[in-house]
Amino acid sequence: MSAAGASTAERIVVNGEPREIAPGMRLLDLLASLALDPRAVAVEKNGEVLRRAQLGEVELQPGDRLEIVRFVQGG
Repeated sequence: MSAAGASTAERIVVNGEPREIAPGMRLLDLLASLALDPRAVAVEKNGEVLRRAQLGEVELQPGDRLEIVRFVQGG
């Protein structure tokens, strides 16, 4: 395949749904694109729960599997 026909998007899975992201995308960028506040979510990447302090350091890789849970207040 020629370079012109090559896709630059990478595929990950978020909460069981396939999603294409740009190469080099960081987890915080993904959360922003999903309109999620990083202070109000818990993230599991490939079976490992990430500490909130790590979220800015994580660069997503093709094939990563993320589970993102949003905290919701209720009464």
